[in-house]
Amino acid sequence: MHKLLSLAAMVLAVGVLGMPMGQASEPMHFYARPANGLALTPPMGWNSWNHFGCHVNATLIEREARAMVSSGMKAAGYRYVIIDDCWQGTRGPHGNIHPDPKRFPKGMKALADYVHSLGLKFGIYSDAGAETCQGRPGGRGHEYQDALTYARWGVDYLKYDWCNTGGERPRTAYATMADALHAAGRPVVFSLCDWGVRKPWRWGAAAGGNLWRTTPDIWDAWRGHHGFALGMLNILDRQVGLAPYAGPGHWNDPDMLEIGNGGMSEAQYQAQFSLWALLAAPLIAGNDLAHMDAQTRAILTNREVIAVDQDRLGIEGRPVYRHGAAEIWVRPLTGGREAVVLLNRGAEPLSIRLTWAELGLPEYLPLRLRDLWRHRDLPVATRAVRFDVAPTSVIMLTETPVRPGRSE
Repeated sequence: MHKLLSLAAMVLAVGVLGMPMGQASEPMHFYARPANGLALTPPMGWNSWNHFGCHVNATLIEREARAMVSSGMKAAGYRYVIIDDCWQGTRGPHGNIHPDPKRFPKGMKALADYVHSLGLKFGIYSDAGAETCQGRPGGRGHEYQDALTYARWGVDYLKYDWCNTGGERPRTAYATMADALHAAGRPVVFSLCDWGVRKPWRWGAAAGGNLWRTTPDIWDAWRGHHGFALGMLNILDRQVGLAPYAGPGHWNDPDMLEIGNGGMSEAQYQAQFSLWALLAAPLIAGNDLAHMDAQTRAILTNREVIAVDQDRLGIEGRPVYRHGAAEIWVRPLTGGREAVVLLNRGAEPLSIRLTWAELGLPEYLPLRLRDLWRHRDLPVATRAVRFDVAPTSVIMLTETPVRPGRSE
């Protein structure tokens, strides 16, 4: 209790910068929370929302966890099994949160124990408001109580949404939950989800977050709008300029993967996976793992693309060329290498010329290129290389400078 009182006093004594009009004003200063040492590379896992929505229960989550192992996703680096909204039942007479007893009859600890027994980690969802987006009990006023409950259950990852928050101050609300998680004593990756409205990339790390949503929800489409949700390219466009805010332990999150949910083609799903890896984004699958086809599995378990996402340098990629439907995105990697994505946004084939100037390299430097989807090395080249890129698709490469005197 003394920790709770001292931390609450600290939160009242310090503050954050101003908020948009219509929000309660923030205090003038903000106490930066120390990094929790987690998520030194972008988290990889699975979340129930994109495919199952509110239709979650213990049997489903156990099935998806088993599929993460049997499909090869665990071996490829996926670890977190995350239940999104609608797992909650009610709060008890003392305010403790309980799972829906019909959907999770053995409780959350039993489910977390099962997930852990498979060598995976267990994630859960809540909300900074009085209610979640689907009207279940939220965390407002129960942060320390919930954090202790999650620790007892064995939670390893918390996604914290921003519905029904009224006049709450986002930086203060998220920092309070981060303090509560720290006080509970269990390491928990903390995912902030205010949909990018209040520019969380500017303050999310200081508020104790490991990742923060940069956009509204993703829609399983190449481009366009669907109510609140955005198509994949619309979300990609909103990442431009955010690279300086990402790095080990704190990541921009352009929302989850739609790969395998049926709204896009195989080439378009390869494009999302490529671009999310280039962005150093969390790779959180959102499909039905237990019933995915071979094409979906091959995309989600492409280890060469995953290695780009998980590169420990932790630098987010950025566009270096944009002309009409043609784009080139580049990300620095460890060992002096770079990852490159050639993107064709349009409905017609394109010939895209990749020049060494766009890579920031001298023209005479020989580069060894590798195609990460065809899993093949290309001839060593200098100056420039031209690629034919099919409609609404990408070519993803890594480039490595060839050292003088080395035979190829």
